[in-house]
Amino acid sequence: MDAHVSQDESGRKSVERPCVTPCAIERGMRIIGGKWTGSILWHLKDGPVRFNDLSRMIGGASKKMITVRLRELEAQGLVSREVADTKPVSVLYEATDFGRTALGFLDELRKWSEALPVEEGRQET
Repeated sequence: MDAHVSQDESGRKSVERPCVTPCAIERGMRIIGGKWTGSILWHLKDGPVRFNDLSRMIGGASKKMITVRLRELEAQGLVSREVADTKPVSVLYEATDFGRTALGFLDELRKWSEALPVEEGRQET
Protein backbone atom coordinates (compact mmCIF):
# COMPACT_ATOMS: atom_id res chain seq x y z
CA MET A 1 0.00 0.00 0.00
CA ASP A 2 0.99 3.60 -0.43
CA ALA A 3 2.28 5.89 2.28
CA HIS A 4 -0.26 8.20 3.84
CA VAL A 5 -0.64 10.61 6.76
CA SER A 6 -2.94 9.76 9.63
CA GLN A 7 -4.00 11.84 12.60
CA ASP A 8 -4.70 10.63 16.12
CA GLU A 9 -7.38 11.95 18.53
CA SER A 10 -5.11 14.72 19.85
CA GLY A 11 -4.31 16.00 16.34
CA ARG A 12 -0.81 14.57 16.06
CA LYS A 13 0.01 13.46 12.55
CA SER A 14 2.14 10.52 11.59
CA VAL A 15 3.06 8.83 8.33
CA GLU A 16 2.08 5.23 7.85
CA ARG A 17 4.12 3.07 5.50
CA PRO A 18 6.58 5.84 4.54
CA CYS A 19 8.75 5.39 1.47
CA VAL A 20 12.20 4.60 2.80
CA THR A 21 13.65 3.83 -0.62
CA PRO A 22 12.69 5.39 -3.92
CA CYS A 23 9.10 4.42 -4.62
CA ALA A 24 8.08 2.74 -7.86
CA ILE A 25 7.13 6.07 -9.49
CA GLU A 26 10.49 7.62 -8.58
CA ARG A 27 12.40 4.57 -9.86
CA GLY A 28 10.50 4.72 -13.14
CA MET A 29 11.04 8.45 -13.50
CA ARG A 30 14.76 8.00 -12.92
CA ILE A 31 14.81 5.73 -15.97
CA ILE A 32 12.33 7.40 -18.32
CA GLY A 33 12.28 10.94 -16.92
CA GLY A 34 15.56 12.15 -18.40
CA LYS A 35 15.32 14.78 -21.09
CA TRP A 36 14.82 13.15 -24.51
CA THR A 37 14.70 9.62 -23.04
CA GLY A 38 10.99 9.04 -23.63
CA SER A 39 11.21 10.59 -27.10
CA ILE A 40 14.10 8.34 -28.08
CA LEU A 41 12.30 5.24 -26.89
CA TRP A 42 9.10 6.36 -28.63
CA HIS A 43 10.89 6.82 -31.97
CA LEU A 44 12.31 3.31 -31.73
CA LYS A 45 8.86 1.73 -31.34
CA ASP A 46 8.48 0.65 -34.99
CA GLY A 47 11.81 -1.12 -35.38
CA PRO A 48 15.51 -0.44 -35.81
CA VAL A 49 16.53 3.13 -36.57
CA ARG A 50 19.94 4.37 -37.69
CA PHE A 51 21.56 6.85 -35.32
CA ASN A 52 21.58 9.72 -37.83
CA ASP A 53 17.93 9.14 -38.70
CA LEU A 54 17.05 9.11 -35.00
CA SER A 55 18.88 12.39 -34.46
CA ARG A 56 16.88 13.92 -37.34
CA MET A 57 13.60 12.67 -35.80
CA ILE A 58 14.31 14.35 -32.47
CA GLY A 59 14.56 18.03 -33.22
CA GLY A 60 16.28 20.09 -30.57
CA ALA A 61 18.44 17.33 -29.11
CA SER A 62 22.16 17.36 -29.86
CA LYS A 63 23.84 14.23 -31.17
CA LYS A 64 25.94 14.16 -28.01
CA MET A 65 22.81 14.18 -25.80
CA ILE A 66 21.16 11.48 -27.90
CA THR A 67 24.32 9.38 -27.58
CA VAL A 68 24.33 9.80 -23.78
CA ARG A 69 20.66 8.84 -23.49
CA LEU A 70 21.03 5.86 -25.84
CA ARG A 71 23.91 4.55 -23.72
CA GLU A 72 21.79 4.90 -20.58
CA LEU A 73 18.85 3.13 -22.21
CA GLU A 74 21.14 0.37 -23.46
CA ALA A 75 22.68 -0.08 -20.00
CA GLN A 76 19.17 -0.40 -18.53
CA GLY A 77 18.19 -3.01 -21.10
CA LEU A 78 15.58 -0.84 -22.82
CA VAL A 79 17.44 -0.42 -26.12
CA SER A 80 19.72 -2.65 -28.16
CA ARG A 81 22.56 -1.42 -30.34
CA GLU A 82 23.83 -3.11 -33.49
CA VAL A 83 26.75 -2.02 -35.64
CA ALA A 84 25.91 -2.84 -39.25
CA ASP A 85 28.75 -4.10 -41.43
CA THR A 86 28.22 -1.51 -44.15
CA LYS A 87 30.31 1.16 -45.83
CA PRO A 88 30.14 3.61 -44.17
CA VAL A 89 29.47 1.84 -40.89
CA SER A 90 26.02 2.52 -39.50
CA VAL A 91 24.69 1.95 -36.01
CA LEU A 92 21.12 0.75 -35.53
CA TYR A 93 19.13 1.13 -32.32
CA GLU A 94 15.96 -0.72 -31.43
CA ALA A 95 13.69 -0.96 -28.41
CA THR A 96 14.09 -4.29 -26.64
CA ASP A 97 11.08 -6.32 -25.52
CA PHE A 98 11.58 -4.75 -22.10
CA GLY A 99 11.79 -1.29 -23.66
CA ARG A 100 8.54 -1.87 -25.53
CA THR A 101 6.78 -2.38 -22.19
CA ALA A 102 7.13 1.37 -21.64
CA LEU A 103 5.37 2.27 -24.90
CA GLY A 104 1.86 1.87 -23.46
CA PHE A 105 2.28 4.52 -20.81
CA LEU A 106 4.36 6.73 -23.15
CA ASP A 107 1.41 6.66 -25.55
CA GLU A 108 -0.94 7.58 -22.70
CA LEU A 109 1.41 10.43 -21.76
CA ARG A 110 1.40 11.58 -25.39
CA LYS A 111 -2.40 11.61 -25.49
CA TRP A 112 -2.60 13.43 -22.15
CA SER A 113 -0.07 16.01 -23.31
CA GLU A 114 -1.84 16.58 -26.63
CA ALA A 115 -5.07 17.29 -24.74
CA LEU A 116 -3.47 20.02 -22.60
CA PRO A 117 -4.36 23.56 -23.56
CA VAL A 118 -1.48 25.45 -25.12
CA GLU A 119 -0.84 28.66 -23.20
CA GLU A 120 -1.09 31.76 -25.34
CA GLY A 121 2.32 33.02 -26.32
CA ARG A 122 3.96 29.67 -25.61
CA GLN A 123 4.87 27.33 -28.43
CA GLU A 124 4.64 23.57 -28.22
CA THR A 125 7.95 21.75 -28.24
